[in-house]
Formats: sequence, C-alpha cells, structure tokens
Amino acid sequence: MKNKKVLVVLGGTSGEREVSLDSGRACIKALKKIGYNVSTFDPKKKQFNSIDPNKTDVIFNALHGKGGEDGVAQSYFEYLKIPYTHSGVVSSYNAMNKIISKEIFKKNKIKSPKYFVFEKEDYSKVKLNSRIKRKKIKFPIVVKPINEGSSIGVKVCSNIIKLNKSVKFLFKSYEELIFEPYIGGQEIQVAVINGAPLGAIELKPKRQFYDYKAKYSKAAKTEHIMPANLKISNYKEALQIAKKAHDALGCKGITRSDFKFFKNQFYLLEINTQPGMTNLSLVPEIANYKGMSFQSLVEKILLNASINR
Repeated sequence: MKNKKVLVVLGGTSGEREVSLDSGRACIKALKKIGYNVSTFDPKKKQFNSIDPNKTDVIFNALHGKGGEDGVAQSYFEYLKIPYTHSGVVSSYNAMNKIISKEIFKKNKIKSPKYFVFEKEDYSKVKLNSRIKRKKIKFPIVVKPINEGSSIGVKVCSNIIKLNKSVKFLFKSYEELIFEPYIGGQEIQVAVINGAPLGAIELKPKRQFYDYKAKYSKAAKTEHIMPANLKISNYKEALQIAKKAHDALGCKGITRSDFKFFKNQFYLLEINTQPGMTNLSLVPEIANYKGMSFQSLVEKILLNASINR
C-alpha cells in the first residue's frame, strides 16, 4: 500500500465542513508519517467527477454530513471505480436518514426512541398537538432534521411553546423534521471497526445535551470517561447492539453508535458512518485506550478500502 497514491477527500459544503477539515488534516498528517503518498481533494472547490482515477489508487473519505456521508460522494467513487473507505452508497444513505435507520433498528429489534415525522407543508400547531397526544410522547421533546449530523439543528424543548418556536425556526432550513421524546440517563458511544466492536466511552456534557459545542469545543469541558462507567454485562451489551446495528445497516470500515442508557435499557439514537477523526473525537480516544495509535487506526481504515461497498 505504501506506493499507492492516497487521495484524502475533506471539507465539502455541509454544516460540518470545519470538522471535516480538522478530521482530514489529522488523517493526512498520520498517513504521511507512515510514509504514504498523499494528496487532497475538497469538493467545495472542485466537482467530484474531476477526480482522476489514473492518479488515484485509493480514496480516504474524511467528509462529514450532507454530500459526504449520505451516499452522494460514495456514488461518485463507485462510478470512478476507485476503492474508498467507510460505508457504501446504500448504507451511508440509510444511516444518515434518521427515519430509515430507525425503521431498520425496529426491524432488527434494536431499541430506539419512538418518533413521528412532520413535513413542512403538513405542519400546523393543532396537528402537532394531536400527534404528541396520540403517540403518548411526554416533554421534553427533541426535534431535529432527518438528515444532519453533529447534532446540527437538534432542539430539546421543555414545553409546547418552545417546541412550536423551534419547529418554525427549523422549517426555514429543512423540509422534514423528526420528533422524539428526550431520553435521560448516560450518554454512551460505541466504536465498531471492520465489523468488530472496539469499545464504549461515556460522555458527561456540561451543556443541556451532547450538542455541537459539547462535541467540538474544549471550552465546553465535556467529560470523557473511558471505558464507559457500566457494569461489565451492560458494557458487553452496548458493544453487541452497536455491532448488530453496524451489520443491520450493512456498514463497512468504522462506525460510531450513539446510545442513551436509561433505566437499565440502551436506546440507540443514531449510527455515524463517518465518525470524527479530530483530536477531540471519540473513536481515536477509544482506539487509543485499546492500545491502537491514531496512525494505526487511520491505516486500518485505509487498508479496508474497496469498490462496491
């Protein structure tokens, strides 16, 4: 692999551009240190179809969010017939779409918060009220876009007034929103690499929940507990559920599953097919605890690259 030309794709146009740039730069540095021939590509500056397959042996996908994590970038890589990292077209699309992924979890008997969906044109205050009653969802209620990452657009609302205000605000940018009850308890995240669970970390945000700032700002002072403070049996269960979700969605390479552990039950909130690779990111922290350096982790992801994922 050392002679192979590695193209790190980073940046992009999503709301997670800055995080992707951080992830990509960290991966570039690691790959260069190991001795790989690395070049970069930012889809904000050039079209995907301008990637030259004759000058690229393998793509390391360091994109986050829309356009990079939802099957769009992956479909270009497949069309260009260049091996690439992380999940394929269908699994990326399904994992990014919170409605589809929740239905797949349900089908595979993986517990996830109950939910309902509203499209912009169908929404009214009256309809929202009646749907909350019918679904027997109690406040606080979480409302979020159906296909964003990094907690972008997530609002936790303590009453109907705040909820309607948040909905009105979100419908300025999104066509469809998903509503679910806020689940309390421990924030647990599990990394799975190449189909094998790696470990579980617990997060204690100082903010209302593990939002964008809690994830990416040192100033937010989110406490990281590795390994997660769970009984051994519960810890193993979290790992098993994460692997089950990874397999159910047909994911490849690395994923991170986000759970809430409440009243002795794990609720899977979502699965991330392109977890962050920054110095504050969780997957590198879990890998490090397991004795895997950042360089080894990046190389392990790269060596799993293929076409038709």
